[in-house]
Amino acid sequence: MVVKVEKIIPSKNIADTDEVISEEMDMKKKKYLRGEGANLKELKDKKLQGQLAVKEELYGKSATAAAKAEKWLMPTEGGYLEADGIEKTWRIKQDTIASEVDILSSRKQFDIVLPDFGPYTLEFTPSGRYMAAAGRKGHIAIVDMQNMKAIKELQVRETVRDVVFLHNELFFAAAQKKYPYIYNRDGTELHCLKEHGAVLKLQFLRNHFLLASINKFGQLRYQDVTTGQMVANIRTGLGRTDVMEVNPFNGVVAVGHSGGTVSMWKPTSAAPLVKMLCHPGPITALAFHPNGHLMATAGMERKIKIWDLRKFEVLQTLPGHSKALDFSQKGLLATATGSFVQVFGDLSGSQNYSRYMTHSVAKGYQVKKVTFRPYEDVLGIGHSMGWSSILIPGSGEPNFDSWVANPFETSKQRREKEVRSLLEKLPPESIMLDPTKIGSVRPERKKEKPTKEDIEAQMEAAIEAAKNIPMKKKTKGRSKPSKIAKKKQEAVEKAKKPFMEQHTNKRKLTEETHLPKSLERFVRKKTAA
Repeated sequence: MVVKVEKIIPSKNIADTDEVISEEMDMKKKKYLRGEGANLKELKDKKLQGQLAVKEELYGKSATAAAKAEKWLMPTEGGYLEADGIEKTWRIKQDTIASEVDILSSRKQFDIVLPDFGPYTLEFTPSGRYMAAAGRKGHIAIVDMQNMKAIKELQVRETVRDVVFLHNELFFAAAQKKYPYIYNRDGTELHCLKEHGAVLKLQFLRNHFLLASINKFGQLRYQDVTTGQMVANIRTGLGRTDVMEVNPFNGVVAVGHSGGTVSMWKPTSAAPLVKMLCHPGPITALAFHPNGHLMATAGMERKIKIWDLRKFEVLQTLPGHSKALDFSQKGLLATATGSFVQVFGDLSGSQNYSRYMTHSVAKGYQVKKVTFRPYEDVLGIGHSMGWSSILIPGSGEPNFDSWVANPFETSKQRREKEVRSLLEKLPPESIMLDPTKIGSVRPERKKEKPTKEDIEAQMEAAIEAAKNIPMKKKTKGRSKPSKIAKKKQEAVEKAKKPFMEQHTNKRKLTEETHLPKSLERFVRKKTAA
């Protein structure tokens, strides 16, 4: 029996796929490089040339590691709508998108009609798994967005102005007619926060476990939900407002006022950190970019402005009126007025926003809140007749980090995350405009040495003050002119003494320094003795 052994020749397809993979890696590596490298051949200094060569090598290694991590840890890529020819993306309707997407994505597009309890405000958890919907007329619902099931519905039978989740989906706070209340997921009332008063807007600072609220008198309050302690009670002094947002980058709370100003606050300061005039009329809506460096404001003069918070300058002004604003994880900006919703996108990456998508809710519906669902290409719309969900391609982050927000977490993982977040809880003092300053040491200020003229002027002033000291009149010859003159002379000498000591110390130091080295050891012995 003869067995033939054939040589296995690698096919061209394997080589082609290797080339494609290497090209992809090079493209991803370029994204993480710090621009073009320095031209080391033109440098004459060999030492500097060697140092820069080592740095360039380190930059290349770090970019390669980041590209590999992106390949294996972030396999899903996000994408936007792309129009063919003269077609515009903002002309594409939701029906067209629903007919092209898969079944699971098409289920995320729906309308819930509840005309008796609106208008509704919405809030998502950081993972995007759960949603809280609160109607103005007292209806509150917690919905599992993955299974599309209502976990709990309750009717509080009074006005509900806002709702916000606390550190996880088990607890939420509702701003009701007189006071804000804290409930658990089963609808059980846990706390009534009477100190806050009639609250118009609620925000929760997740890294600090602080519940921030602003009431109808313009009072801003911070309460620690772990200890129940009222951390701060600040009177803004700028009137009633229901426009308030938290900057996710540094935890600073921004409040929009009727005078067109936006004030930024932290709990450890009674005065605003920043007070900037954004519009000539009242502020109607406010939103922060996830990176914390961009802020969008809308005013009554029918203009939407995008601000760079690093320079406090206007980057762009968009025409249009807006009652609600929200940024997505990928930087899309949703605006709403009446029954019309617009989405602006910075698709070129040059911080120049243009119209990306539009959507009209049923005529007569008044939109109150727009909010993007995290890690999903979904925009939630709360309006006067219920709430709606529409698809916005490219709005959500395609890859989630299970250590930050896990939509599929179990009860055990949730408990561990809660303990870990409590241990890593940040104090209120860590809230500041530039959080990179935390842990840095303030440079020591060099004390300027006073000149000879300054010392003489200080000594003359001290002598004049000593001469003008009033003397008490005493009996039995104690107030004789000679004794008064003697006391005044003693006061003058006492005032002169510190200045004279400085002068003598300087003379001693100079004398010691002029001594020869062979005699310095005797001087040291004398001073020690």
